[in-house]
Amino acid sequence: MTVPLTVDPGLEGDLTVPADAVGVVVFAHGSGSSRRSPRNIAVARELQDNRFATLLFDLLSPGEDGGGRRFDIDLLTERLRAAMAELSRHEKTADLPLGLFGASTGAAAALRAAAAEPGRVRAVVSRGGRPDLAGDALPRVQCPALLIVGARDDEVLRLNQQAAAELTAPHRIEVVPGASHLFEEPGALEAVAQLAAAWFGDHLR
Repeated sequence: MTVPLTVDPGLEGDLTVPADAVGVVVFAHGSGSSRRSPRNIAVARELQDNRFATLLFDLLSPGEDGGGRRFDIDLLTERLRAAMAELSRHEKTADLPLGLFGASTGAAAALRAAAAEPGRVRAVVSRGGRPDLAGDALPRVQCPALLIVGARDDEVLRLNQQAAAELTAPHRIEVVPGASHLFEEPGALEAVAQLAAAWFGDHLR
């Protein structure tokens, strides 16, 4: 069942909680995206099928999304932590272990949020992300992190490798064969969804 959820300061979200949920995953989308992203919705459905609640929400308002705030990692992290706090108060998710799924700049926000709240975030997954933008937060991340990158996304793969070298928590880079940055190739997004479900299955259950 999907219900609307408002995240301070008035950002709209869609919370889906399976009846037998064993964890909850918050999505932090990248620049120029929203909770309506078909890629994030597809991954969320796979997670729901694996008994995870999901929160898709807009990190930025429509007016904010058109400017440089897309790359304001501190602001994105603040909004993501507000969503986490809202889930801590929600009767259906308050007691569920929490994971973060970040794409593009949202991956940096997810890692910074994990570093800021090590007792709350149990696992992070990045899809085509920019974990390098998490900067000095990387060594402070304590939860396991999975970095998923397309094999044809050369520059982002290089940046993920640089960021991984800064991580001290358990982590892995997973390269999806034949995939580009948006994972639009046949089977690529399905591979991302399955990898994410397995990672959260290992660390949130």
